[in-house]
Amino acid sequence: MSTEHHNHTSDVPAVGSDSPFRQERIARDEAPQFVLPLVVRIEKAEPPARTDALETAARAVLVLLTDERARGEGEWAEAVRDWQDARIRKVVRRARGAEWRKAATLPGVTVHGDTAEVRVFPPVPLDGWPKELAKLQVSGTDLDDPQPPPPAAPGVPVLWLNPELEMSAGKAMAQAGHAAQLAWWELTGAERTAWQDRGFRLSVRTAPRERWAELSGSGLPVVRDAGFTEIAPGSATVVADHPALRTRLAGGVSR
Repeated sequence: MSTEHHNHTSDVPAVGSDSPFRQERIARDEAPQFVLPLVVRIEKAEPPARTDALETAARAVLVLLTDERARGEGEWAEAVRDWQDARIRKVVRRARGAEWRKAATLPGVTVHGDTAEVRVFPPVPLDGWPKELAKLQVSGTDLDDPQPPPPAAPGVPVLWLNPELEMSAGKAMAQAGHAAQLAWWELTGAERTAWQDRGFRLSVRTAPRERWAELSGSGLPVVRDAGFTEIAPGSATVVADHPALRTRLAGGVSR
């Protein structure tokens, strides 16, 4: 995953001080590579709705980043730093029944949506997955929405999917997670606290085709995929439309 950032004000950094994008990209490429594992529960009888799974995965990434174990001297902090110093890879696998119960015994956090359950784990080396997770399937995460999702509520951050791309639910979950993380990095401390206090409420929607060019060129964070799976390298997949960032771009508030 690669990204775009735009800074339109002098008093607000384009990215937070904890963002690896303050470093040279070549340093990120040369660093040991880690991956953030996410597992979505997909039971045969009651699979989650696609949009709910995407939103739950995005929130799960933010929950992991703000967990006390991932910060400071916490037990996951070194792994999170190593992961953020390299390419920000996320892989979504699926589990059900006994597989899900075994995955739930590993250190991590389970985040619940309306119909979805996603467990996020501390980052692991690219070739060092725990055996309980390594055997889980990446494929088979095709999900549907029983009904079209309603318009996003006013004032809620929206992660806009590229309407021109076809992605499996697992791929889209990872991309939504990238976008949520980019938005997080660009927020001030107070803006982060406000979002966290609201339970990281967000929406994931497919952008109207007529709006995609405006959204992707607006200065909001854009996820560009590295092209390892499903889509071409450099494809713009998601725009992170957080109200605080949009206000800032419009010349609104400062820190």
